[in-house]
Amino acid sequence: MNSAIVRGLLVRGMLAGLASGLLALVVAYFLGEPRIDAAIAYEESHSHEHEMEIVSRSLQSTAGLATGVLVFGVALGGIAALAYCFALGRVGRFTPRATAALLSAAALVAVYVVPFLKYPANPPSVGDPETIGKRTTLYFLMMALSVLLAIAAVIVGKRLAPALGNWWATVVAVAGFALAIGLAYAFLPAVNEVPEDFSATLLWQFRVAALAVQLTLWTSFGLVFGHLAERLLHPKPATASLATGQEAATA
Repeated sequence: MNSAIVRGLLVRGMLAGLASGLLALVVAYFLGEPRIDAAIAYEESHSHEHEMEIVSRSLQSTAGLATGVLVFGVALGGIAALAYCFALGRVGRFTPRATAALLSAAALVAVYVVPFLKYPANPPSVGDPETIGKRTTLYFLMMALSVLLAIAAVIVGKRLAPALGNWWATVVAVAGFALAIGLAYAFLPAVNEVPEDFSATLLWQFRVAALAVQLTLWTSFGLVFGHLAERLLHPKPATASLATGQEAATA
């Protein structure tokens, strides 16, 4: 793959990331922000200390949220586009659009769903401030393990395909990935710092909203980037009528 195509895919990946970030922003604003406000109200009702806000809550929930989600979407798009350049043609004989969909689905599972199941997202007021460093380290460790094991599963599946066939090679690779993730779940320490009187309904709604944001982000990215990559890599030929008109003009 030449540098011009890589550059074109990178630009399209960032544009697709921006578009998917806009959609995720809508979901985050309407589903996530009300739950965050409720969690902050719980924290304030149970705390006797009143800290001065450096940044107002209204600014955090609008401009701050938009900046964070859109920057994350563009960065995600650029990284995913580079991964796409490597994966295209190496994971199977899929079209550019199908490859983008598969890559997005695999990234959603490896980057977010697997770490989320071990260390789910928590709203404000949940968790001890003194353990935030430990919790962050454990989460990113789980994410790194998930991504590395997913890459290993793809490599194993490719190497087993000639002997077992594509179907059974995929089954063995997925089973191995699931087993390795299960062992990681078992050996990594659990974190449960939810207060006993915290609303279970609010906690559940917040986690569903967080999952919905990521699902929207990755799904929309796969669809938009797949369409843009298809147009770049497999441009449509000129129509017969256009070709006929050009021949008539040069006659």
